[in-house]
Order: sequence, then structure tokens, then C-alpha cells
Amino acid sequence: MTIARIFIDREVASHPNTQTLLSHFDVPTEIVDSANTVHAHVRSASDPIQTGKQVLFITANRGRFIRSCPGTRTYTCCGYQILHIGTYCTMDCAYCILQSYFHPPVLQFFVNHEDMRAELDDFFKIQAISRIGTGEFTDSLIWEPWTSLSRSLVSRFSLQSSAVLELKTKTTAIDTLLDLDHRKKTILAWSLNTPRIIRSEERGTASLPARLRAAASGQAHGYPLAFHFDPLVIYDGCESEYLEVIETLFTRIQPDRIVWISIGTFRFMSPLKKTIEQRFKNSKIIYGEFIPGLDGKMRYFKPLRIRLYRRIIAAIRMHAPDVLVYFCMEDDEVWQKSMGFIPKAQGGLAAMLDKRASEKCGLGITP
Repeated sequence: MTIARIFIDREVASHPNTQTLLSHFDVPTEIVDSANTVHAHVRSASDPIQTGKQVLFITANRGRFIRSCPGTRTYTCCGYQILHIGTYCTMDCAYCILQSYFHPPVLQFFVNHEDMRAELDDFFKIQAISRIGTGEFTDSLIWEPWTSLSRSLVSRFSLQSSAVLELKTKTTAIDTLLDLDHRKKTILAWSLNTPRIIRSEERGTASLPARLRAAASGQAHGYPLAFHFDPLVIYDGCESEYLEVIETLFTRIQPDRIVWISIGTFRFMSPLKKTIEQRFKNSKIIYGEFIPGLDGKMRYFKPLRIRLYRRIIAAIRMHAPDVLVYFCMEDDEVWQKSMGFIPKAQGGLAAMLDKRASEKCGLGITP
């Protein structure tokens, strides 16, 4: 997590949160009038994607902090809400869509938290069961060494009963959250993969044992947990290795403490292939049996996805027959052939997840 240079939006140069951030660094800083200066600096580098991970732009979110997950109409979406705290990530995963989603990708952190709190106050007044997370455009917990944002969010969510906050991460940075009275309104969630994929494709992330130790620590402090096997990567021996991950998971984690587990296979927009070839020269993940999906992304041939899904779902069910397992961005055929039902038969995926959050996190119960 090396920051080599900081740019500061002039509009927030004197903001208290800006000054708190700056107190953690001793690197060159520059106040700028426009993000264009930051983008030009990153684009001029030999590897703009890597440079963007080492350049921090402190700025304000001038749009909405709360927004709906973009999803797609062609695959079943979960109705997730995004709390947009910043962009990009200090870790370096080969498959990360953020490499080609932002032009160029820049590590930004929004400091106008007073506006975020006002939006959250209005959001909570709606009193509708909802799920919201900070890990869509960034990792939820990479900011913990420098800010107390997640800590303040956990405390804020504990005071209401209509929404649950999910913090998704590949780090172990939960120590500052363990002493909080979270009242189960925050889910600590980890992305999991096989040790082989973590070593080769997830540079700078915590190891699998480290992630599971952190999850066990969260469990010991009463937090609800979630896990995301996404992206599953198909390679020789992958099935047995994913089953080993599942076995290991349930030696550390009690099934009844898990709110949900999501699964999804590797998929990518075509421009990402060139990026992976250039930046991860030893990576083989883009050379599988792919075909264009309904959303334009390259996806594994459907029978291959279904075969792997069935094995993984069966393994999870052996340990946790009651846990909610769901797909991220799959169609009804995959649901039916892998799960034995389609979400519409149970009121839709969003309703299934809302119900599970209500049961496991005490939503609808006055704090």
C-alpha cells in the first residue's frame, strides 16, 4: 500500500478529513483545480494502471453517494445499493474490471462525509429493507490505515434497523472494527479463491489463511459474515482446489454465522484481455473456453459453468444446508440447472436476500 504522490482538489484542501489523511503520509503533494491534472499525470506513466494505484486524489463526491448497482437486464440482479466512498484499489488483481472501467484508473477518496451522512439519514427514513456496500468501485477496507470511515459507518448503521452494510474485502484490516457495538447491522465479507489463483492473479492481497483468520476474528466479535467465490476460474484441477477451500472455510467458520455466499465465474469485457496480457504476462486466465454472453462480456461456455457450480454448491450444502447461496449475474437456465429453481419462484433474488438479511441481521427490529 505505497502512495507515491498525492493530489488535492482545491475545493477540499482545508477540509478536516483531508488534513487527517495527509497526516499519514510524507510524500509530494499538489493542490489542483481539476481532476484533469491528475489524469494527465497518470496517463503519462509507462504503466498508468499501476501508477494509478500509487497516486491518491483527495476530492469530493459531487454526485450521489448512494446509487443502485449497475447490474444488467440480461442476467438476474440482486438489487444491491452502492455507497460510493471512492474509486480504485491499492491491490492488483489480474481480472479486476476497474483497470478498464476508469479512464485512467485513479485512487480517489471522497472526503465530504457530511454529505454522505445526510444521504444516509434520508435513506434510513425510507424504512425499506435494503442492502448496501462500499466495495463496488473499491475494496471496502483498504482505507482503514488512513481513515476511520468504516468504523464510523459501522457505528452509524448500528443505530437503525432498515439497512445492512456489507464491507467486502481481500484484506485483513478489521482490527479497528472489533470493539464496536455493531448490533449485527454490518456484514464482514471476504472474496475467496484458491491459493493458486490468489498467488498468481491477486497481487498484494491477503493470503487465504489470513482472510479466514480475519473472518474467524469477526465471527468471535459477533459480526455476521458473507463470502464471495467470484470470480471462479476454470483450470486443470480447479474443482478439487475449490472444494479444499470450502472444506477449510467451514473448519474456521460456523455455518449459522454466514448470511450468504455468492458465486460467479470469471467474465470480462474484451478490452480487459489486452490489459491482462500486458500486465500479467504469466496469467493464463483469459485463454479458457469463452463465448460472448448476453451482456457482451466473455463468459465460460455455459455447460462448463454449470458443472463447476454444481460441485461447489453441493460442497457448501454438505456443511451449511441452510445458507443462502446465490449467483452474481447468471440467467434462469443456469439457476435451474445448478440450483434446481429460479429466483422468480421465490419472489425474486432481491427479496430472497432481503429476507435473509432480516433474519440474520435483525432488520425491522427497533434498535
